[in-house]
Amino acid sequence: MTPRSERLQPAADQAHQKAEDALAKLATQQQALAKAEHQLGELERYRREYAGAGEGAVSVSALLNRQHFIARIDQAIVQQVAEVGRQRHRLDQMRDHWKQAHARESALGSVIAQHQEHERRAEDRREQAEIDERMQHRRLR
Repeated sequence: MTPRSERLQPAADQAHQKAEDALAKLATQQQALAKAEHQLGELERYRREYAGAGEGAVSVSALLNRQHFIARIDQAIVQQVAEVGRQRHRLDQMRDHWKQAHARESALGSVIAQHQEHERRAEDRREQAEIDERMQHRRLR
């Protein structure tokens, strides 16, 4: 009969793989969030530069064009802020998923370790019983 610790090993291996997959997805999501935050920073920097440039005498049409362009940048910033929020939310979800997968992996590892310890103690008791039995047979001779 196969020891219980060995029968549980495939489940532990699967839990380990799921935790590794969840960790990879978490890392990918962290990169996606960093990229979205970087894009937001670039938009905000561009808006500051564009809004500050061109001060001085300009025509009315140039001023209106500048205001429209700044309004479009502002709209892009609003959209990017929303995107950063979505990416943060997804990151939180991915982190929770990884924590759950990691906890399951750890729990299965602990259960297997307990079974291995139990199996080791049972084997030690069996070996000690064999030794005791041999010693008794020697005494009887």
